[in-house]
Amino acid sequence: MSELLLIDDDIELCELLVSWLAQEGFAARACHDGQSARAALAEDQPAAVVLDVMLPDGSGLELLKQLRSEYPDLPVLMLSGRGEPLDRILGLELGADDYLAKPCDPRELTARLRAVLRRSQPASAPSQLELGDLCYSPARGVANVGDHEVTLTLSEGRILEALLSQPGEPLDKQALAQLALGRKLTLYDRSLDMHVSNLRRKLGPHPDGRQRIVALRSRGYLYAS
Repeated sequence: MSELLLIDDDIELCELLVSWLAQEGFAARACHDGQSARAALAEDQPAAVVLDVMLPDGSGLELLKQLRSEYPDLPVLMLSGRGEPLDRILGLELGADDYLAKPCDPRELTARLRAVLRRSQPASAPSQLELGDLCYSPARGVANVGDHEVTLTLSEGRILEALLSQPGEPLDKQALAQLALGRKLTLYDRSLDMHVSNLRRKLGPHPDGRQRIVALRSRGYLYAS
């Protein structure tokens, strides 16, 4: 079973989710504040984290920043009961792999977790992808752009892999979301756009100033070779 770490101050919700996830084949443990979560992560890294935006001893977004710095390959799914679009945008900008509003359907949470975990499996990933001055190692989650090295999140890496598989050719947003996020986009879902924006910022432009990743209206994205 894949072990998960739930970080949420809602004890009743955590108990419900731990029980539900056990029926779905996941072992899960819960922490109810940032301090105990940091201790649990230092002791044993889980397969994935479900993290609430609001914690009693600080912001879940601040903890997300720390997780991305210390555990760049760790899949993180954010939860928020505030329903604010800004929370979703900030969470995705800071590197969350996916985001759900509370209250959430446990079945949808399970489906999202399975998608995130499938994407984290490196078995079929190529050892290295190269194009121009860009070299990406999926196994390490690291891209070298010239002499500059950047660490990519799981979602950013899968997007880059998909775009590099057909440089110069557009990839439909829904197809890219299925490949990179493991699911289809829903109405008003900008999660793919936020991941692409983060990826663009990390990679920077081509040496001649052109954008590496180009958005094509009604056609999706392409990597400009």
